[in-house]
Amino acid sequence: MSLLRVGVLASGRGSNLQAIIDACREGKIPAQVVVVLSDKEGAFALTRAAKEGIPAIHLNPQSFPGKEEYERAVSAVLKDHRVELVCLAGYMRLVGKTILDAFPNRVINIHPALLPAFPGLHGQRQALEYGVRFSGCTVHFVDEGCDTGPIILQAVVPVLDTDTEETLAARILEQEHRLYPEAIKLFAEGRLKIEGRRVLIKN
Repeated sequence: MSLLRVGVLASGRGSNLQAIIDACREGKIPAQVVVVLSDKEGAFALTRAAKEGIPAIHLNPQSFPGKEEYERAVSAVLKDHRVELVCLAGYMRLVGKTILDAFPNRVINIHPALLPAFPGLHGQRQALEYGVRFSGCTVHFVDEGCDTGPIILQAVVPVLDTDTEETLAARILEQEHRLYPEAIKLFAEGRLKIEGRRVLIKN
């Protein structure tokens, strides 16, 4: 079976990117990261990619007249590298129609909360402030909303009385690093089917 060609969009340190790269290298998922693209020039995710010999590209949104033009450029880079699945890994921009139309049902994201609870920024802080007993992470298909796409996988993490935003985030991140490669594996094996809001996982 040929390896699924994955493109990663990242804005920060890229720890989920590293988890995906490691899972590919270790043969845990039938995929390969073929390009990493960031909207931030100094993103450590680009350093991680370059160190692994993966094309690492910075595209500055400010260099384009608007979001549509920027996303056209992003889509062109992804298509140049024959990307089959786009993974958001700490990508701090809402993905719009231009990229979604270029890669229909082929853009996924990971979020540090149990969606639909606590979408958007600072999911861990939101969970602590609300006083929930459990939080976790969610891998989902991306639509034009903010963390509103169909859910692929979720992992649950207990919220402890002693938790700070940092300690909860660290425990959730451990699950993110496990869950994201698992979701990519299911996609690569052709086992995901979207029916309305539900994602069915075929045996």
